[in-house]
Amino acid sequence: MKKSRWIVYIVALTVVGFAGLELLAQASDPANGAWELNLTKSKYASTPAPKSETRTIEVVGDRITFTARAMDADGKTTVSQFTANFDGKEYPLKGNPNYDSISLKRIDRFTTESTTLKAGKVVYRHRRVISADGKVMTLTSQSTNAKGETLTDIQVYDKK
Repeated sequence: MKKSRWIVYIVALTVVGFAGLELLAQASDPANGAWELNLTKSKYASTPAPKSETRTIEVVGDRITFTARAMDADGKTTVSQFTANFDGKEYPLKGNPNYDSISLKRIDRFTTESTTLKAGKVVYRHRRVISADGKVMTLTSQSTNAKGETLTDIQVYDKK
């Protein structure tokens, strides 16, 4: 009887331990959570600034689930979503008429790079950096206009 109790305790501790590691992994990624666009700190060169945007990010291991709810300058609301890995492969991006896929690479714990595409053609290249305190996310996006000029947008988000 004592031996079977110990086995039950060991199995229970193992299960709890793995669950704790999963929660620790989620909490350790500074991108996890909801982010609100700070329009006063953001700068737009390629498009008019939106009226608002909230991004919700969940990173578990090397997989990210992303949702952005935005209201553009004309008051039109869009919801963009994707689930992808940080492996450089293309994944479907839904809800935004300007893109249909995204590829992601993790540079370090606080920095990622991504490329958004439409019909296989690069639309934007992005670099996302989260501050060391985890409270500010800065997204620098570059695109090329019809004249061949590089345009840079800088979006700053505050953690909610």
